[in-house]
Amino acid sequence: MSEQQRPISFLRVPGVEDVPEGVQRLWEKSREAFGFIPNVFRAQALNGAQFEAWWKYFNLLVNKEGHLTNAERELIAVVVSGINRCTYCAVSHGAALREYSGDPVTSDLVAVNWRQAELDERQQAMAEYAELLTRAPGSVDESDLEPMRAAGMDEHEILEAVQVVGMFNMTNRVSSALGMAPNHEYHSQAR
Repeated sequence: MSEQQRPISFLRVPGVEDVPEGVQRLWEKSREAFGFIPNVFRAQALNGAQFEAWWKYFNLLVNKEGHLTNAERELIAVVVSGINRCTYCAVSHGAALREYSGDPVTSDLVAVNWRQAELDERQQAMAEYAELLTRAPGSVDESDLEPMRAAGMDEHEILEAVQVVGMFNMTNRVSSALGMAPNHEYHSQAR
């Protein structure tokens, strides 16, 4: 099946006439910035108000100036998405990690097994915590934050890392449940 024929979601994907004005504006900004509309924006817009609420928090947490760098947030996103086997997020955020890090080899390794990537102490601490919170959230306790503290992370950075792990666990589940297909543009981005 060609990329054009493959559905981007198991559910109906709304047209521009079916979504709120705010979603229409976001779609247009995406087209101007990236040259395409991310499929996640199209598929989740079926419930426009819910999509806009999710996007507002996601954008604040992942795309705005924060306590972590863009590359660090994308590293966490790719670790979580790889563990959860979320195709859409592993591919799309793998592309973002390649772009922010300038390192396509490490980005690809992180998507499959972050332990095989050459990560520094801080990156390793974030990846290890992201894996623990993703695989065994009921086992997490205060001592599990220690490697991030030992790597020099302050409480604001640790909280942001935890929030990014949580966001991607939720987003991975939505994307996987709806069978979201990544845009083909992501595969060649930053290579």
